[in-house]
Amino acid sequence: MKAETKPMPSLRSDSEAEEFVETADLSEYDLSGFKPMRFEVEPKAASLNMRLPSSLLDAVKAKAKANGIPYTRYVRMLLEADVANHR
Repeated sequence: MKAETKPMPSLRSDSEAEEFVETADLSEYDLSGFKPMRFEVEPKAASLNMRLPSSLLDAVKAKAKANGIPYTRYVRMLLEADVANHR
């Protein structure tokens, strides 16, 4: 019989989150709604400026919003994925 899981609590600050992670047994919580995250640690030293049709930029912004991320990060993720696929 599978044990019941608890919903994740709302954590309002970094200190609350740190305390929760240090003291909680995470196996008791429902983590099924979590998504993998990539932490960006490489400094961004170069920039890119490009002109796009407004409709394309609007579509990119809509896709980024649907994924819950800023559109510039979404574009960077697309570029990184494409370059990785061709290596």
